[in-house]
Amino acid sequence: MGSVDIQNVSKAFRSRRTNVVAVDGLSLTAADGEFLVLVGPSGCGKSTTLRVVAGLESPDAGTICIGGRDVTRVSPKDRDVAMVFQNYALYPHMTVYKNMAFGLKMRKTPKVEIDRQVRETAELMGLTDLLDRRPGELSGGEQQRVAVGRAIVRKPNVFLFDEPLSNLDAKLRLELRAQIKALHRRLQTTILYVTHDQQEAMALGDRVAVMNEGRACQVGAPQEIYDWPDDRFVGEFVGAPTMNMIRGRIERDGDGVVFDGDFGRWVLAGEHARALEGFENCAVELGVRANDVRLGGDGSMAGVGTVFLVESLGDCLHVHVRSANGATVVLRTGSDVQVAVEQDVSIVVDGVHAHFFAGDDEGRRLC
Repeated sequence: MGSVDIQNVSKAFRSRRTNVVAVDGLSLTAADGEFLVLVGPSGCGKSTTLRVVAGLESPDAGTICIGGRDVTRVSPKDRDVAMVFQNYALYPHMTVYKNMAFGLKMRKTPKVEIDRQVRETAELMGLTDLLDRRPGELSGGEQQRVAVGRAIVRKPNVFLFDEPLSNLDAKLRLELRAQIKALHRRLQTTILYVTHDQQEAMALGDRVAVMNEGRACQVGAPQEIYDWPDDRFVGEFVGAPTMNMIRGRIERDGDGVVFDGDFGRWVLAGEHARALEGFENCAVELGVRANDVRLGGDGSMAGVGTVFLVESLGDCLHVHVRSANGATVVLRTGSDVQVAVEQDVSIVVDGVHAHFFAGDDEGRRLC
């Protein structure tokens, strides 16, 4: 069994002048065979969490269980995990074959079995023709495949990936991302995978844990997190371009509820009106994806602004619009749409897919 259970784990790095809390009371569980991705900005604690699970860092508090066994104080070599690093961490003087065989050799695995497992894994990873080469003779993508193969050959209970694709170009990242996903389907081994790339997280994970300041802000299926962010941070971090945030206040207008925001005064209806009825005179932010804002037309959530940037992405345009008071939104539209910088436009927000977040520092989702 390869489940990973992280309970109330904290880790701080101390010096004479500073005390940096990297992980702050984190509780997180990866089920046996699950692909769980930890994603967040630099310094959010995701890599430290992985190193604590691997045993490369000792937690200040909390417990780590792997397969139901408490390994909090167990040596890294006895945890039955394999880690793939961002910088490959291959032995430069060894051939690919010897790099892949090294862990098995340290376990005193018989030579015949080492040879069988290395060649079997090399075929799986497309490395058979590279076994006699040294890392310096390989491309970055080939070196990373060797690093992954070295982890696979050990057949651990848990794989730990620490931003393994961040040093590769865009094409190689996509290729290796697909290969790692296919490997997980084939091996069905538990994977904890760290990345700062939210698109990578969405593509790979069975579930995604969005981290910030040492805590997990939200854990769930990728689509669930994209569609229903728990707070403003998650809404803005997950998705490209980032979720638009339109500032405003909730007001009462007769029997109705109104959002008076940067792009206009919009009458709310249905669930939004019911959920926000008790928030009159409160500052809120309306969050909406670029896909859910359109140019032109009428609607209860329509406003005006001026185009200040148009980005062509080939199959679509990202149109940046600024309101009279300087607020901005980005909308995605077809590449055939005619729109120019300095053009005055009307925008319409799809209220069905809009979210409202509290206007305070916490920014929790209200509806």
